[in-house]
Amino acid sequence: MINNNEPKVLLLYPPEQRWPGHMVKPNGSLAYPMLGGALKEIDCYVEVYDACVGNDDDDIRTIYNQTKLDSGLFRYGVTDERILEVVNDFDIIGLTSIFSSQETMVLHCCKIIKERYPEKLVIAGGANARHRLGKFFDAGFDIVATSEGEETIKQIVNTYRSGSRDWSEVQQIKYIDKGITKSNSQMGKVVMRLDELPFPAWELLPNERYWGLRRGHGVTINNKHLTRYASIMTSLGCPFKCTYCHIGKEVNGSLTQEIGRFRIKSDERVMEELRYLKDVMGVNEIFIEDDSLFGRKKRALRLLEQIVELDLKLMNINGINIIHLLKKGKPDIEMIKLMKRAGFTDFSLPIESGNDRILKRWCSNKWDINNTDMPALIKAFNDEGIRIDANYIIGFPDETLEECKNTIEYARDNAKLGVDSSCFFICMPLPGTTMFDYCIEKGLIDKEFNIDKMNWRNANIKNGIVPPQELERLRDEAWETVNSDAHKNDRKSLVIG
Repeated sequence: MINNNEPKVLLLYPPEQRWPGHMVKPNGSLAYPMLGGALKEIDCYVEVYDACVGNDDDDIRTIYNQTKLDSGLFRYGVTDERILEVVNDFDIIGLTSIFSSQETMVLHCCKIIKERYPEKLVIAGGANARHRLGKFFDAGFDIVATSEGEETIKQIVNTYRSGSRDWSEVQQIKYIDKGITKSNSQMGKVVMRLDELPFPAWELLPNERYWGLRRGHGVTINNKHLTRYASIMTSLGCPFKCTYCHIGKEVNGSLTQEIGRFRIKSDERVMEELRYLKDVMGVNEIFIEDDSLFGRKKRALRLLEQIVELDLKLMNINGINIIHLLKKGKPDIEMIKLMKRAGFTDFSLPIESGNDRILKRWCSNKWDINNTDMPALIKAFNDEGIRIDANYIIGFPDETLEECKNTIEYARDNAKLGVDSSCFFICMPLPGTTMFDYCIEKGLIDKEFNIDKMNWRNANIKNGIVPPQELERLRDEAWETVNSDAHKNDRKSLVIG
């Protein structure tokens, strides 16, 4: 007997959009392997389709297909008609909008799906989606998850299986019922023991395509050896509450509940995931996506000791907090040597600012610039042959021109000391952050802002101390003058068109 209420679920990465001259790479985030793993636990059929790179039925050069949008951005990936062709075979379509830059394409996909297939259930999740609910419901989404989605998506599927379309018992969602936005009375609970989370289904991703395109985090396009990479998270949340990060507001009593709280997987679970990636999927390079890998330093060191035996290459692109690399302001040499033995080849330093005032005011005072021996820290990593990227931010809401220049000069000094590459961002007060609320209150951002204009290439704060055009000029000049020609050429090689 056929069960007409047994759904097929498609997790859809939308086409990518980028400003001209911007590096283009597929999403490939961990969101879908984690959701896919949850659905496999309840024997639900699930596939992932990445509309940026396509699947085996699409030309591998799909990512190079570009279309100029009215916004001035370029869209990369398959056509709308191809998306609708793929969607046709599924009952529930899930899209994630973690970052603001994903919003336009996510909303576009929902609109075209609902126009062609109004009966299909279209759901969304991610930090951007939950803080822009009106936009998502206006585009046609039926449900938006307001917190972590692994348990939520299982409850949605099981409700669908029952023949009901009453979502009132599904935890941690807002939904549309007869044109009215509703939320349930059950906020759900945040998973504190991360071993309870489903095993990620990395095999759902178009991994061979990702590897062949060489456009993952930190992957060098000219690398002569095929990098078979995958992402992993050994922890969730963060011990810091920076004002420009949504984690700072993800606390008990909030829309999301306390998902910003720092939580860990056990050593055994982490090693199980790593062995699966290496032995089953043939992965040779791991991108650790933790917001704070060393949030519990003793635990992290214990993990690294075990990872040594796996002979993997490790990168941490989100950044390793500086304070965790130190002992009383000096580099923790023993730990840095262990990082090398465990396979670390690259990592990012979230330096953020060269100004003590800015670090205290906006960056949760997460490291002490005055009592950190940065030259010794950089040298320690250079001595071990571990490549360092450094991230800097200018244009904080109350930052002066002098302070902006201080950060750029600090970056220049660090580059001379041995930092391999430096990335410069203009401060972005994004929805869902404390800084965004501050800027709205102070009239530094228009309440009806254009989400496509709010990105790292633009200065988004108006009426700040430093004019937007000057911030953009400083940022561009800093990137060109601080970085080496080799690094600049590598980044530029990832630009399409």
